[in-house]
Amino acid sequence: QVQLVESGGGLVQAGGSLRLSCAASERTFSRHTLGWFRQAPGKEREFVAAISRSGGSVIFADSVKDRFTIYTDNVKNMVYLQMNSLKPEDTAVYYCAAANRIVPGRGFSDYDYWGQGTQVTVSS
Repeated sequence: QVQLVESGGGLVQAGGSLRLSCAASERTFSRHTLGWFRQAPGKEREFVAAISRSGGSVIFADSVKDRFTIYTDNVKNMVYLQMNSLKPEDTAVYYCAAANRIVPGRGFSDYDYWGQGTQVTVSS
C-alpha cells in the first residue's frame, strides 16, 4: 500500500521560508517519481515540483523555480520541498504525490497516489 504523509506547513510572513516534508514507504520511495502539487481556495490543483526516483531529473513550475527546491533523503525515505522567498500567492494546501513512472510529469493525471495535504499560509 502506498502511503504519503505530509508535514511542515504553517503560517509564515511574506519573504520567509518553510520546508515541507513527505514521508513515503520504502517501496513507494524506491519505485516512484515523487512530486508536490498545491491547491488554493477556488482554484484547481497545480503542479509545483517533482523529482525522479533516481534523483537525476527535477522539474519545477515556472512560478516557483527560482525559489523552491525539491530533494530526497534516501535513508529516511523522505522527500522535501524547501520554499524560500514565499509570497502570499503561494498560500495553498500542498500535496505530496507519487507516480509509477521514470520521467517526472507535470499533470495531475500523471500521479497515482496522493497524501492528505498540509496547509501553507503566507501573510502579506
